[in-house]
Amino acid sequence: MKRTITMSLGTACACLLAACTPAAEEPEAEEQAAFETVMPENPDALAFQEAVGYSDAVVVGDLVILAGVVAVPEEGDENMQPAFTRAFEHIGATLERAGVGWDDVVELETFHAGPMGPQLDEFVEVKNRYISAPFPAWTAVGVTELYEPTALVEIKVTARR
Repeated sequence: MKRTITMSLGTACACLLAACTPAAEEPEAEEQAAFETVMPENPDALAFQEAVGYSDAVVVGDLVILAGVVAVPEEGDENMQPAFTRAFEHIGATLERAGVGWDDVVELETFHAGPMGPQLDEFVEVKNRYISAPFPAWTAVGVTELYEPTALVEIKVTARR
């Protein structure tokens, strides 16, 4: 009795490739933990971030990648600048805990709630107190909503050691 096995060319190639490819070795535990995290010093912030599952920053190789920081107006703020200043101060403290500073920032991303126009003049004035030439790349995006509903902007930076 003659048996015929029919197989598509793609299936045959996949089977051949699988048979000829050596099995990948499991990475060592040290390789799996290829980045370090920077967590908040404030116990309440630490508890929140552990519950939600994110770090203030991660360090991967020579890159320091910060989580976004929101600028939220507080009662008594006369304009947007105090909220922006608080956010930049928070970012500066995180950069410092990660072993870098504002001069090491290579990328700035901002996500502005609502129309950006009314925010930009005040935002740029505050930003320029912290960031100077040579300037990082900057992407500014208008969004309809942020995680914190009262936030004006979420600011995210990447720095290099």
